[in-house]
Amino acid sequence: MKVSLKYYTIKYLIMVLLLIIAVWAGLFYAYILDEVHDNVDDGLRNRKIQIIKAVYLNPQLLKNNDFGFNEFKIIPIKAGEYKNKSRLYNKMYYMEYDDKDQPYRVLEADFIDQFRKHQRLVIRTSTVEEDELIYDLTTALIVLYILLVISIVAVNGYLLNKAMRPFYSILQKLKQYQFGIPSKKENTEYSIKEFGELNTEINEMIERNELVFYQQKQFIENASHELQTPLAIVINKIDLLIQNEDLEERSLNFLTEVKGDMRRMVGLNKSLLMLSKIENSQFHKTSGVDFNEAIGHLVQNYEDFIEFKKVNVRIVEKGYFIADFNPDLADILLSNLLKNAVKYNHENGSLDIVIENDMIAFRNTGSSVPLDPEKIFNRFYKQGSDHTSTGLGLSIVKTIAKQYPGWDVSYEFEEGKHCFILTKNTT
Repeated sequence: MKVSLKYYTIKYLIMVLLLIIAVWAGLFYAYILDEVHDNVDDGLRNRKIQIIKAVYLNPQLLKNNDFGFNEFKIIPIKAGEYKNKSRLYNKMYYMEYDDKDQPYRVLEADFIDQFRKHQRLVIRTSTVEEDELIYDLTTALIVLYILLVISIVAVNGYLLNKAMRPFYSILQKLKQYQFGIPSKKENTEYSIKEFGELNTEINEMIERNELVFYQQKQFIENASHELQTPLAIVINKIDLLIQNEDLEERSLNFLTEVKGDMRRMVGLNKSLLMLSKIENSQFHKTSGVDFNEAIGHLVQNYEDFIEFKKVNVRIVEKGYFIADFNPDLADILLSNLLKNAVKYNHENGSLDIVIENDMIAFRNTGSSVPLDPEKIFNRFYKQGSDHTSTGLGLSIVKTIAKQYPGWDVSYEFEEGKHCFILTKNTT
């Protein structure tokens, strides 16, 4: 699933930060625990010195053999048990108030009293429970996580929206850009250097494209115009030769074939010019087109051709196909579909034009062999040996449909009939 740059950035930023925070939390916990132990140990060592000094001043303290209010005791030991170094360790002691064992930090230190006897001083002090410390740290980190996520989303969302505003402006300009349609040139100053350079490059690219488009358009129009004139002259001269009564039948047939080829060349030239204009978006003006009404008019206009082919045409209106479309393109699209359905029909055949709200289907009889749906809309594709066809009619239909998002034309072969289906997106 595609996401915007803003959410893509925030997503990975949150993932990285949470990973960093997790590592930091572990190190922070170990550091805090070490600091707690260091502070407790320093306090125990200080108390050891104070207690030993007090023993030398008050020998009665040597009788303190159990932990009391002062949390220390002095135990006589043998000379062989004497150790020079103090020992620090953790130990659990039962606490009546909590009715359970609690962790204590314990210091053991051996010394020789004023009576030259060996004594062992044991001092204890209550420490923070590690499980409670972990619980408190975990709770604090979860709250920190949530606050960080909310802060990151809010701050980055605001900053990215503000920073990316020029980008979205440039993107919107590109979406609205169409060949051949003049657009306002805005000399916008961007505070971000990269966006300014991007806007400049896009403006220059549009200018280059417009120049190429204009040159191509002029070339096609000029070439088409220059070809139409000599072709018309040649056809007229052939007509004059055909009217000559002294011509032999063989020569007459030859000239008739040449005239047919010339007319086909004229049609090919016009069709290619039409394709070029459509692909270059020269038919960009649109209005509400009633396709039901347009089909009715076309059937009337092609009445002679339909009668000549002896095809029974039936219009079935199951809905109203109305769309915002270029009227000229709509006429070309429907004309090509209608002519194709009549031209390649057989004598006494049928053509049903079914109109729905979002679909128009041309279902006609004809060849019993289905056409190739992958190639039928390709340029110059002809299935059969019809030399009168340019092979561009259905290609023009497909090209027109592509000009409008959500529109499509497809081919199916159902119940012995060729079906060309025009659909539009209803959303």
